Amino acid sequence: MNIREIHPNELPELLALYAHLHVSDAQLPEKAVIQAVWQELMANPRYKYFGGYLDNNLIASCTITVVPNLTRGCKPYGVIENVVTHASHRSQGYGRAVLAQALSHAWSAGCYKVMLLTGRKDEATLQFYESAGFSPHEKQAFIAKPEA
Repeated sequence: MNIREIHPNELPELLALYAHLHVSDAQLPEKAVIQAVWQELMANPRYKYFGGYLDNNLIASCTITVVPNLTRGCKPYGVIENVVTHASHRSQGYGRAVLAQALSHAWSAGCYKVMLLTGRKDEATLQFYESAGFSPHEKQAFIAKPEA
């Protein structure tokens, strides 16, 4: 497997892979809005999308954001989101490999920590994240959402 940053022209492949992330998700807005968001993300060096490729097919990905910080000696921190592996390629180490690439990027950017949240409760997913180097014992996460 080849791991690299996802290129700007690979948005359709990424969106197709995201179909394997959530069973049901909010409907995407019109194409112009999606493209504008993607261009903004690609233009900002703090956002990185890493992909794992088999035979030039995107089969796993995650995104990491490096956030500037005024504590911890002004060392930034990272936030990983949207970790996904194509359903037919799971449990083969591809997700762990893209996470390792994201962590490597964070450490080279001077991050003092990287955070990852998951809404999944199944033991296999939790063990997967632990095996990739994330501890469930460090901090407690709280989520706020806008009222409906």
